[in-house]
Amino acid sequence: MFDIGFAELVLLMLVGLLVLGPEKLPRVARDAGLYLRKARRAWNQMRHSIEQELDATEMRRALEQTQESAQAAVDELKQSINPESSVANDDEGDDKDG
Repeated sequence: MFDIGFAELVLLMLVGLLVLGPEKLPRVARDAGLYLRKARRAWNQMRHSIEQELDATEMRRALEQTQESAQAAVDELKQSINPESSVANDDEGDDKDG
């Protein structure tokens, strides 16, 4: 996450010891760790929910495409089975008018 080496970590600990003192430093370090864990947990939950929502959206799109292709196949099959019915229906409509 952060590119902090051992030397930088020791420097941060020394500055913290000088600023906070030996009594407050352990409590501050513990609280910082607690807040960092909470922040990571919140971030992971948010990322997980976003990924789930994206997966659901992709699944809906795939389902719609599948339904469209299935409907096209059904229409094509109906037309191949009964090609005269659509022509006959058109002819009957012409007879009624005339």
